[in-house]
Amino acid sequence: MAEGYLKYFAKDRATIYSAGVETHGVNPKAIAIMKEDGIDISNHTSNNLDEYLGLTFDYILTVCDNAKERCPIFPGKAERLHYNFFDPSKIDGTEEDTHAAFQKTRNQIKEYCKDFVEKSISNTVS
Repeated sequence: MAEGYLKYFAKDRATIYSAGVETHGVNPKAIAIMKEDGIDISNHTSNNLDEYLGLTFDYILTVCDNAKERCPIFPGKAERLHYNFFDPSKIDGTEEDTHAAFQKTRNQIKEYCKDFVEKSISNTVS
């Protein structure tokens, strides 16, 4: 979800990469909840962060404590930012409970990404 919003808010002002410490596909419920907000992440992939170890970054954003703890050191002087969003896939409840959890997390991620882009990504491409 963060990749979708970062790309949406940054447009062509930044190159966005997304990876996790594990690969397990993009959750269909995440795809559906993002579609409700007009963001299509159905073509996104579940990449492992090891695929990007040779790159340098300006920022590394982690969105769960597990990723923060297991994220390797990347070369360069990347600023690391962390926010532990609740993982809505962990909900064990009704469909309504699950939808509400995904919606809440999506909205929090949206605000976080919007704020990050407004504060950290310049209005010009270098």
